[in-house]
Amino acid sequence: MPATERRRDPSLHFIPAEASFADALAVQLVRRHAGDPLGLARGRILLPNARAVRAVTEAFVRASGSGLLLPRLIPIGDPALDERIGGAFDPLDSEPVPPAIDPLTRQAELARLVQQARGSGTAESWRLAEELARTLDQLLVEKKTPADLAAQFGRNSDLAEHQQRALDQLSVLLSQWPKRREELGRIELTDRRNRLLEGTARRWSVTPPDGFTIAAGITTAAPAVAALLKVVAWMPDGAVVLPGLADSALLDDEQWQALGGEGDDDPAPEPTHPQYHLKLLLNRMGIDRGAARPWPSASAAPDGPQRSQAAALALTAASFSQQWSRLEPEQRRLGGVRLAILPDPATEAQAIALALREALQTPERTAALVTPDRQLARRVGAHLKRWGIEADDSAGTPLSLLPPGTLLLALATAATERLAPVALLALLGHPLVRAGEGRQEWLDDVRALDLALRGPRPLPGLDGLDRLVADILADEKRRSLAPRWERLRPVVAEIEGLLAPGTTLAGLAAGLRRLATLFAGDAAWSGSAGRAAADLLAGIEASPSTAALFLSAEDAVPLLRRLLDGVAIRPPFGQHPRIRILGLIEARLIKTDLMILSGLNEGTWPAPPSPDPWLPASVRRALGLPGAELRIGLSAHDFVGLLCAEEVLLTRARRDGRSPTISSRLLLRLEALTGGLPRNKRLEALAIRLDEPDRERPATRPHPCPPRAERPRRIRVTDLDRLKADPFSFYAKAMLGLRPLDPLGREQDAAWRGTIVHALFETWYEEDQCAPSRLLPRARELLAADDIHPLLRALWGPRLLEAIERLSEFEGANQKQGRRPIGAEVDGEAEIAGVRLIGRADRIDRLSPDGELAILDFKTGKPPAKNQIEAGFALQLGLLGLIAEAGGFEGIREAPTKLEYWSLARPDKVDARGFVAPVERASAFLGEARDHFTAAAARWLTGTEPFTAKLQPRFARYGDYDQLMRLEEWLGRS
Repeated sequence: MPATERRRDPSLHFIPAEASFADALAVQLVRRHAGDPLGLARGRILLPNARAVRAVTEAFVRASGSGLLLPRLIPIGDPALDERIGGAFDPLDSEPVPPAIDPLTRQAELARLVQQARGSGTAESWRLAEELARTLDQLLVEKKTPADLAAQFGRNSDLAEHQQRALDQLSVLLSQWPKRREELGRIELTDRRNRLLEGTARRWSVTPPDGFTIAAGITTAAPAVAALLKVVAWMPDGAVVLPGLADSALLDDEQWQALGGEGDDDPAPEPTHPQYHLKLLLNRMGIDRGAARPWPSASAAPDGPQRSQAAALALTAASFSQQWSRLEPEQRRLGGVRLAILPDPATEAQAIALALREALQTPERTAALVTPDRQLARRVGAHLKRWGIEADDSAGTPLSLLPPGTLLLALATAATERLAPVALLALLGHPLVRAGEGRQEWLDDVRALDLALRGPRPLPGLDGLDRLVADILADEKRRSLAPRWERLRPVVAEIEGLLAPGTTLAGLAAGLRRLATLFAGDAAWSGSAGRAAADLLAGIEASPSTAALFLSAEDAVPLLRRLLDGVAIRPPFGQHPRIRILGLIEARLIKTDLMILSGLNEGTWPAPPSPDPWLPASVRRALGLPGAELRIGLSAHDFVGLLCAEEVLLTRARRDGRSPTISSRLLLRLEALTGGLPRNKRLEALAIRLDEPDRERPATRPHPCPPRAERPRRIRVTDLDRLKADPFSFYAKAMLGLRPLDPLGREQDAAWRGTIVHALFETWYEEDQCAPSRLLPRARELLAADDIHPLLRALWGPRLLEAIERLSEFEGANQKQGRRPIGAEVDGEAEIAGVRLIGRADRIDRLSPDGELAILDFKTGKPPAKNQIEAGFALQLGLLGLIAEAGGFEGIREAPTKLEYWSLARPDKVDARGFVAPVERASAFLGEARDHFTAAAARWLTGTEPFTAKLQPRFARYGDYDQLMRLEEWLGRS
């Protein structure tokens, strides 16, 4: 095609903020080529990204009303640019552009270099490599070379030490990375895109392509993009269409010039202004704003132009805000915009879902939520499912939150934590594991293992689980676990080798692929999420660079989560056609009847600038790189455009999950201009009340009263306190048969310490015949066991040994005086007051051969306080004495003359009685115990007294059944 003369004036257009960009663009092009069926197909439209391609495609469908041949829609920001556009940018007769490095390979190589430079872990190096890649891309986009960066060294003497260190490391990395990239025979993707754009600009400036060429919706001011847009604007059949460019009626020339953007040495730019990035783009294109002409369009709202004017005034530069005082009331008005302020994010999500649901009551009405807060967006999506509405979420869902991703994370977590109970059961119970036929039997086995794992955490690895199961199978009542563990064990055993020493990222991917198939079969790889997970792992396995990146066990889960977070999954079908959830990028081109702008708190919209760990802000400014303030300006520009929909609802929450919030500076500007936006009080009230009951019906204090014949006639000595202080808890335990389950991986708490100390004394009695010289070695053996947590061994161990040493000395002195133990952990029972009383004595001694009897109770803490005993509680020793008196212990039928507490507490925690605290007046104590027990049995066990909850809360020490009794609903109410 022969060279064509340039047009006299550039073809620069803008679609005002009050119009739907995509619809205005499509409608005008369809009208222009209405007489030529192939007219559209011969043209091309350059768009900012793939999401914009989708929006414009849908707009063409709406504009045509029937089928049509679309122009080629080219996303210039797409990572796979050359594949998407065919020969538009890279024709066959041009010099080939070298291939770009694979993003995953680049990331792995950069992570390895960062790890070598900083000595950080692999997961942290991967995170820093992502930031480094972003910095490198920004340098390439702005055409800054390593030499430009090197020129900054030594100029910034005011840098902090860590900033200077980061710059030094960056300098080393920038010298190493190009060499490594050349070894791989690749160039940067950003560099390749720049070359394609620059080559296209050169060719089109000489030989424009056939058909029309329109650059639409592109606002980035990158030099390569600006150069191409400049060529398109001067082409005979080309045009550049900008979104929301403010003409002189909205922003006069003085304010326009005050924005800056004239060059790197601009003394006072205004990058936070909504129009700054467009001015910077026009400056780089070399085109004056006066050349821009409005694109034919229609306002989305009846008062769109007036609302656009008010929004522009609200967000004007601070130095020009004095003009607000001269505005007429109608110029301050934002008709169709209302505000809803909710107490917290959960209620805000509820209100948004209600507003979206209400919009569907009007036929053909469309609505969209626009927010940068992805957590809020997911909450709204979940609320909408209440009414069976699946919103069309443009951002999709991270793979880490979908079943295939959570399965891979569960596998990695179980391997990292070496089969810890919580991680292991989360994996075995995952919804994809053994899905389909046979899952019920699998879950039965998993539940049995769950019960077995309750209590302190077993030793790490498969050996620890085998040891725990062997201990359980020693109990004849629990041998049903054996066949279940035999079925689970071969599968569980496969997890242990996943993170063996020397594992690489590629090795982790291969192991996860194998294990996911073993656990879940084809279900792990089905559906769009499963296919994406398979593609991710295949890409990691195929890259030689990931095979050289070694992992520690601690790195696996955070690195895998980061990789999964980077993959977004959008359902291929099934979304509601009139309800959308949009990010700021997609919303630039779309207008719906109702636009809900949410998350309007400072730190969310606009988003806070993320710090660059490599380039300090002063160095970025010196290099002319766009700063964090530019993102604020882009957010403000999006906000202005979205305010011009037919109906707009703004929402924010007064609190987030941690503290009170501050209104977004954008919202504060609007309220300052208008004097306060009208509130949607109805929606606020409805969101709060939707899940509230019509009236409160708090539970009353429970007091079940079963018939006398159904009441238990057996009670353990340790349950008498529970019966008297909290009868309902006794009822739940003894009559309902409810037992609290130990938590998984329970801490080695006081109760656990008491259990092992009692076992220590029992072993000492049975195997050492209570030889005082053997007690301290036994305690040392206990603490040296591999199932004792190191922290417990370090903190509690010395105190225990000190107490045991005191106790052994005391025991030796007693034995010299003729005192001898005759039983340890002795079970007994007796009929007292018509009730079977059951107990276990920690130890029973003879004070001399054929002499008096003593019953001992070992305490790892303090003995019972005197006021407890006086109130009729802590009577266990007395009740055990009654059993002994009634002949309930084998070979014993006499009342003890001594009742003693032997405490292993720290010396400063023991009262004046010392670590051996005898009960005063043992015979009288036995009588008191009998009286209290007889009275309690007559009231609740053989009588008809109701089992009232928390009858004496001061002595109700345990809260195992508080939820069952709904304690918080009635406690403290009159």
